[in-house]
Amino acid sequence: MAVQKLYAGARLREMRGQFQLTQKDFAAKLGVSLPYLNQMENNHRPVSTTVVLALAREFGIDVTELSTGDSERMVSDLREALADPVFADAMPPLADLRLAASNAPALARAFIELHRAYRQTHERLASLDEALGREDTRLQPSPWEEVRDFFHYCDNYIDAVDRAAESFAQRAGPDIRAGTLRHLAASGVSVVFAETGRLRSYDAESRELRLSARTAPSTQLFQMLLQSALLDQDKLLEATLDLARFQSDAARSIAKLGLANYFAGAALMPYGAFLEAAESCRHDLEILATRFGASIEQVAHRLSTLQRPGAKGIPFFFVRVDQAGTITKRHSATRLQFARFGGACPLWNVHRAFETPGRFLRQLAETPDGVRYIILARNVSKPGGTWGAPVRRYAISLGCELRHASSLVYADDLDLGNTAAFEPIGISCRICERTNCHQRSVPPLERRLSIDANERGVLPYRIE
Repeated sequence: MAVQKLYAGARLREMRGQFQLTQKDFAAKLGVSLPYLNQMENNHRPVSTTVVLALAREFGIDVTELSTGDSERMVSDLREALADPVFADAMPPLADLRLAASNAPALARAFIELHRAYRQTHERLASLDEALGREDTRLQPSPWEEVRDFFHYCDNYIDAVDRAAESFAQRAGPDIRAGTLRHLAASGVSVVFAETGRLRSYDAESRELRLSARTAPSTQLFQMLLQSALLDQDKLLEATLDLARFQSDAARSIAKLGLANYFAGAALMPYGAFLEAAESCRHDLEILATRFGASIEQVAHRLSTLQRPGAKGIPFFFVRVDQAGTITKRHSATRLQFARFGGACPLWNVHRAFETPGRFLRQLAETPDGVRYIILARNVSKPGGTWGAPVRRYAISLGCELRHASSLVYADDLDLGNTAAFEPIGISCRICERTNCHQRSVPPLERRLSIDANERGVLPYRIE
């Protein structure tokens, strides 16, 4: 297999600015000539091994930090945006999109944001909600979209919050539930378990934290840790939010709750101990759930966040869908990126998980770019705790590239060398290049169609 060259011009320019060095000084520290550095920063040359070693020696930078995955995310988002009918046949070559994502990431991100604003306005007009006539109409993302993209482009790893949670877990001791209760008590917070439908309710005046006695112990502990984050880590959370520069107060509030949730998960499953345990048991979700007192969904989500520079775990993707196929959570540290709009590919095993409650489903899959994955799926149910209370049903999926299969217990006994064992999956029908998919819902917007009234195959048209 050919070795992939590393082009990281934008990242090099960012590092140089971070250390406040001129090109001349930066080149001297890296042991290269000024023209050579200039060529690397403009992606005319790949980053050499000598430069990688110099970055590690002079600045303590891990080579994995040069390839954060942002380019792949942007290429996927650009392709989806450019597949919009408004661009007609204007889809640039894939090589051009990759060049834009790596050389001009700020411009690429601005284009994606511009398309989102266009799409939002278009949908408002289509639904006849008279958005253009309302005084509060603004071309900005919904708060949920803005927060989703924040975590997406942070690689779903927030270093300062993660390390603070790990320190909290160390202080709490081996029994983190007891340690958290002690911590809350020392902070003047009383914890009450009550027969209530609310998972968590905190009264700031009485400093009473009420938790639902109907929920699982893992959920109760998670909510205690979340409240601890809101009470004790407020300055850290606010500083992180300041750096994010959200466009609305609503987005900032949602993101703060998201960061508190992140803290809770990271304290329940502290980075170093969790990574070591995951590698030791070959990422067996059930063993990890028992070991850390967490749910299967919490473990799967945590595995997708193990992207600490210098101590990265396997790059997983994680997704959660509801019964309608709508993606409610998504993150990918792999080359596979989820569609920003719409649901997941119907050929993914995550949709079949609803049919087999309580069981793990395994799938070998291949995306149109030829990358192969091993994918795990399982349903998760969240009961209301009382008779007649609605049950929320989801399915989760966790996957990684096939090259990591030896580190997964779920890959045992699978025929990894059999090409026929890999199911063809895609990202979104709008941008999927497959011409013979029997589950295609809409035609690909990048291809021409041929329709013959006298013939009918699986699809009512042929893709040229």
